[in-house]
Amino acid sequence: MSFSISGKTAIVTGAANGIGLAVARTFADRGANVMCADMDEKRLINELGNTADEGNIRYFAGDLRQRLTIANLISATIDAFDEIDILVNASRQVMETDALNPEDTSVEQLLEQNLMTALRLSQQVARRMIKQAENNDNDMPAGSIINLSSIAAHQTRPELLGYSIASAGLEQMTRSMALALAPQRIRVNAVAFGSVMSASLKSSIGDHPEWREEIESRTPLHRIASPNELVDAVQFLASDGSGFVTGDVMTVDGGRSLLDPVNSPAH
Repeated sequence: MSFSISGKTAIVTGAANGIGLAVARTFADRGANVMCADMDEKRLINELGNTADEGNIRYFAGDLRQRLTIANLISATIDAFDEIDILVNASRQVMETDALNPEDTSVEQLLEQNLMTALRLSQQVARRMIKQAENNDNDMPAGSIINLSSIAAHQTRPELLGYSIASAGLEQMTRSMALALAPQRIRVNAVAFGSVMSASLKSSIGDHPEWREEIESRTPLHRIASPNELVDAVQFLASDGSGFVTGDVMTVDGGRSLLDPVNSPAH
């Protein structure tokens, strides 16, 4: 089996910064057609250049919490590249939750952004993958969906209540969708990461400088990984080389989840 993604078409959300940007750039460098989706159009242009109408890497700006925006993203991808083979749900938000404040709406916001957006986009992309596969050989894979989760689904701290709930929901969604889509030859997996310098962690460390030392001390490999170090795991799950892998949550965290949970940042 090949680990190549050359010639395949991928949608990558959250592609304006951090892990989503690293996945999008690397996929394009390795020969995939990539539609980069994010709410921040200015940053997309700054990072990717004005590639809206040319080349194998394009961008789409819009709020994917809106159903119409999801439909428009899929249409734009089909117009540009004719098909969709891979979906990487990398769009994530991290915010703190006041666990004892009934007026706090962060749990609802994080469920909408980190869970429901990924679910709705996965449903619509899966429908397209099924349609594409109708005339293909029954043994051919129809597509691969990869969700980016966090070890916060299992290890957390009080102020990350909402983020942890959304991460746990995303992992269960991954397993459930894997079962639902297996008969259609669509695989659904996730990568749960920790100790990785995502855009959200970079921002959090800016507000809490002491977190860097905490994270490094609680990571057996004693460092924080770059976003690029997740890309190969995502590519493996996107490629035909993982053709018998579905419903799996791959952990990429430098060994952190092997240790007993402590009150250190989980994302």
